[in-house]
Amino acid sequence: MLIQRVVEASVAINGVEKAKSGRGLLVLVGFEAADSEADLSRGAAKLAHLRIFDDEQGVMNRSLQDVNGDAIVVSQFTLHAETKKGNRPSYIRAARPEIAAPLYERFVELVQAELKKPVGTGEFGANMQVALVNDGPVTIWIDTKEG
Repeated sequence: MLIQRVVEASVAINGVEKAKSGRGLLVLVGFEAADSEADLSRGAAKLAHLRIFDDEQGVMNRSLQDVNGDAIVVSQFTLHAETKKGNRPSYIRAARPEIAAPLYERFVELVQAELKKPVGTGEFGANMQVALVNDGPVTIWIDTKEG
């Protein structure tokens, strides 16, 4: 999962805006076939509680939940690109769509439960145009695997 702290973000499909947010996080998620409910739960909790927003002293000490920020969650299988051999990325680690789509939907449900409000989404498998104004910039990779 790759998260970016944003001032604003949006997702469009074929020129039609699907999601728009103000201050918060743009979350790009990719899934592997081995991902479990525990991985999804850890990721959703981390996303809601990670302290990457400034407090009154300008210290990253507040979470998305603390600042009542927005979130947009976008499925992105290319996060699992293998590039060690050759010049064409391999996506062998990425879960097949029939596995990844339900994982994505469940992850969105868990994030909404953690934040206690709806989140914006992309559309699984669609060609999307994602726009953002990164705040900081703050961009963090989170591995939800235990250990």
